[in-house]
Amino acid sequence: MLKPLFDRNCELIGWIEPGKHIFNCNMDWIAYISGGHAWSSETGNWIGPVNELVCLDTSGRVIAWSTGSTIRGTARPARPARSAIPARPARPVTPVGGWSNLSINEWLNQ
Repeated sequence: MLKPLFDRNCELIGWIEPGKHIFNCNMDWIAYISGGHAWSSETGNWIGPVNELVCLDTSGRVIAWSTGSTIRGTARPARPARSAIPARPARPVTPVGGWSNLSINEWLNQ
């Protein structure tokens, strides 16, 4: 369930799917959450910790918050290890019916 995210002026700045994803107001996916930290969906860079429904910058200062959460920063957090890229799996056999001719972008933009 998506929760609204607000800035210091109580302006709506996006939406958070707790423990999973962050979206801007246009519902563009802007970050994913892994291990209590937010990572940019565009660059893959660490952008700061997420404490429940409070998003912090890399200095531990509050960037965004949602109602029902305790709004507080932290001391400068340690930079987490970058998420591991999964190893390439073995090539599967051709599935019944064959492979689609669509690229991933064509499939997403249908």
